[in-house]
Amino acid sequence: MSDQPLTGPPRAAVIAAVVLVGLLAVGVVIASRFLPSEPTAPTTSAVPKTGPVGLVPVDAPDSGSTHCTAVLKALPTSLVSAGTTLSKLPLADPAPQGAVAWGDRIAPPVVLRCGLPKPAELTPTSALREVSGVKWLPIEGTGSSTWFVVDRPVHVALTLPQGVGTGPLQTVSEVVGATLPAQPVKP
Repeated sequence: MSDQPLTGPPRAAVIAAVVLVGLLAVGVVIASRFLPSEPTAPTTSAVPKTGPVGLVPVDAPDSGSTHCTAVLKALPTSLVSAGTTLSKLPLADPAPQGAVAWGDRIAPPVVLRCGLPKPAELTPTSALREVSGVKWLPIEGTGSSTWFVVDRPVHVALTLPQGVGTGPLQTVSEVVGATLPAQPVKP
């Protein structure tokens, strides 16, 4: 055996390190109890939006047609959606021709566009849905779905935000069915 003293960290430094590690562990446990485990998405404000609705212009070569004029004229000033009345909203200038929006000024609006080109998603095997005698091609999007009328002289698109009931689709189907003559679907 050697008579040399043991060398290493002083006893006080070891005790301090152990205490610091213990405090760090306690801090992590406490933080995990009070901090969310996942980042939270920003909450949507229930504050009503003001002013006209801005719509992005899209290609709508038949939006000025007599067919679109007839549909737009026949549309109601309000739609019922899941028990809520959605009023027709003013559109920001320059407003796209053949477009209408309804909403409650809190959630995203329901938007109708008339005179669009045939949707690229319309194929011979497309799964169509019929509502009040009108054939629609539904296309799911992020946070909304857009339904295209595909059996009339002009294509009409109705964009429904997520959570909107079937009321707007039913009402617009009735208007389109009463206003535009049916024709075969041309994929």
